[in-house]
Amino acid sequence: MNRSILIIAEAEGFIIKGLEAKLKGIGMESSFAPFKLKELEDDSRCRDAKLLILFTDETVKDKSDLLIFIGEQCAVGNTRIIVVGTKEEFESVERHVTKSLIFKFFNRPLEMDRLLDAVEDHMLEEEKQAKRKSILVVDDDVAYMSMISDWLKDSYRISLANSGMQAITWLATNHADLILLDYEMPITSGPQVLEMIRSEERTRDIPVMFLTGKGDRESIMKVLSLKPAGYLLKTIDKSGLRDSIEKYFAR
Repeated sequence: MNRSILIIAEAEGFIIKGLEAKLKGIGMESSFAPFKLKELEDDSRCRDAKLLILFTDETVKDKSDLLIFIGEQCAVGNTRIIVVGTKEEFESVERHVTKSLIFKFFNRPLEMDRLLDAVEDHMLEEEKQAKRKSILVVDDDVAYMSMISDWLKDSYRISLANSGMQAITWLATNHADLILLDYEMPITSGPQVLEMIRSEERTRDIPVMFLTGKGDRESIMKVLSLKPAGYLLKTIDKSGLRDSIEKYFAR
């Protein structure tokens, strides 16, 4: 199992080095990266790590581009994030990173033992999640996508992509048992994403259910003409969504 952890902070000081030593002591593989966009842009570790520990400071409020980049990379790699900082700094992170990606928040000064316990809890949860069916949710509406994730995460291993190309990038290195795909997305639409999925041998057999906001007959017929595994109206509630997916996997 992947037990790699990426630590991001302004500098690799005494606390970071101490954390790296303690993580090694509990069987984790950790590495450090500076909290700078230029250094991270060509670095795949945000999406390759199983867990990211982000140490913030008062400058985080001015780093929206960096936070958005980290959030996008973690979404592609299904990497969860632990944030260490102040409440105000954490709120800055939450404004730019999908909430479902954030595993824990710890106030400064850091209680190291509590952090290590959280890391071990996360890895145990990942081992359980690995045995579950994997669902990739693709939608440009981050709030809607996060809601779907919250509804399903207790029963399935959920990954998120907020664009068609992000989904294709994720699928290049990950497997899904089912894709919930927004039919209407900007730049690369749902049907275009489905076409790309079916054009690749590695992904062509992954079942795709469309998520659509239009329930009129003409719109539904257009969706069905693409022969997806199914379609779900975005007005569906939690119990309806869970029931539909359970029935699909039961078949």
